[in-house]
Amino acid sequence: MKALILSGGKGTRLRPLTYTGAKQLVPVANKPILWYGIEAIVAAGITDIGIIISPETGEEIKNKTGNGDRFGASITYILQDKPAGLAHAVKIAQPFLGDSPFLMYLGDNLVESDLHLFIEDFKTRKLDALTLLCPVSNPSAFGVAKVDEQGRVLQLIEKPKVPPSNLALVGIYLFSSTVHNAIANIQPSARGELEITDAIQYLIDQPKQVEARQLTGWWLDTGKKDDLLEANRIILDTRLETSIEGEVDENSQVIGRVQIGSRSKIVNCTIRGPVTIGSNCHLENCFIGPYSSVADQVSLIDADLEHSVILEGAKVVGIQQRIVDSVIGQRAQLKVAPQRPKALRFLIGDDSQIELV
Repeated sequence: MKALILSGGKGTRLRPLTYTGAKQLVPVANKPILWYGIEAIVAAGITDIGIIISPETGEEIKNKTGNGDRFGASITYILQDKPAGLAHAVKIAQPFLGDSPFLMYLGDNLVESDLHLFIEDFKTRKLDALTLLCPVSNPSAFGVAKVDEQGRVLQLIEKPKVPPSNLALVGIYLFSSTVHNAIANIQPSARGELEITDAIQYLIDQPKQVEARQLTGWWLDTGKKDDLLEANRIILDTRLETSIEGEVDENSQVIGRVQIGSRSKIVNCTIRGPVTIGSNCHLENCFIGPYSSVADQVSLIDADLEHSVILEGAKVVGIQQRIVDSVIGQRAQLKVAPQRPKALRFLIGDDSQIELV
């Protein structure tokens, strides 16, 4: 079995961060979102992985992720020259996929469930398609599946006004090679894209063996700032292990589960976990509160931070008020004068400079 990860798209919901980079490379707990998907796929026993990339961010993804050696996988990059739909991505990947069954995974997803169980179920039951679902409180905002008591998918509806269920399509699918014929027989939707939901509906109408399973545990779509912060919180809560490689001076206090990378210096700071701090960072006179991630080469001086994500190379100086619920982009510089409000909230893109006076 092979895997196909979709890592194209423009990431409009995470702008301004994604004006200058791929949304799948935005870090959660100091690791690119895309890498969590690769690791989950390899853990499920699939090591032959194709990654769909776009002209805008493809080179960045290739340079950051490499050929797959770090994951114990072999990665093939497949260029999708325009965002023409998920089924179009499968269509252009057909030379890579051949007649192999495959798992399709949207690269900005994070799931808690073990994918191995779904793969074995798919193989054992000799299905043509298996869609993964998750109950949501607002099904009208998602593609929704209508499923019978045996788990067979009866219908897929995109963002229905009157949802037939609360089971949203997660963005993880398993397909046999029959999906290629389905894609060849569908037409572009009203938005001009080949929709994977139309291809699955074609399989249902044939009829082919199309079933669904519910995820256990959490599912996170990291397409928006608050989703990204929630993903960061959950990963820090469930997976962070204490590791202090950097230098912490005697005037600093580290409480709870905290990671501090090599060559980082912590001077007169209080760090209350769960918190992860990358390598080559300088923190001085700071409070770093729970659920914060600080990437490599960040400088934080006279700053208070909580429930926030600071990307690589950012510099935050002279902030006496607490920064909360914020995402600050790569190499951004933030300087604040005294007499500011008690809390500040930001979404700051790469290379920005902001001074509040």
